[in-house]
This record gives sequence, C-alpha cells and structure tokens, in this order.
Amino acid sequence: MRKLKRGQGMMEYVIIVAMIAVAAIGVYSVFGQTIRNQTSGLANEVAGKQSAAQISAAGDTATTAASRANTQKGMSEYNKDNDAK
Repeated sequence: MRKLKRGQGMMEYVIIVAMIAVAAIGVYSVFGQTIRNQTSGLANEVAGKQSAAQISAAGDTATTAASRANTQKGMSEYNKDNDAK
C-alpha cells in the first residue's frame, strides 16, 4: 500500500511539472523575442559594450507582443503570427 502512495505522489509532481512546462512554452511563444533581446542587451552591458540597440529592440518586441496578446484567438490561430515571420 505504501508503494502505491509513493507512486501517486510522484505522479502529482509530474503533472505539476508538465503544467509549468506548458505555461512556460506559452509565455515564451508570446515573449520569446523580447526575452532574447533583453538577454542580448544584458550580455553586452556585462561585457562593457553599448547595448542601446538591443534594449530598443526589446521594447519594440514587447510592444508587439502586448498588442498580439490582447487580440482574441482560438486554437486555429495558435502560433500563426510566429509562423508568418
């Protein structure tokens, strides 16, 4: 009986991790370019280089992502904007 309870507990953790992964994929599909631009700007600043272009690009992509997030979509439009680029 104890082994069954252990298996149930492990399965609950697997389900939680899977839900977090799905949420992370959704966030990254909307804000992925913004995250990449911010990371690039951070890396340039740490290296002592100018990163105004990356910071500006991050702001632009954040604005685009926010406007895309405000449009109502169904499953047929999922990832349509990302595929067009």
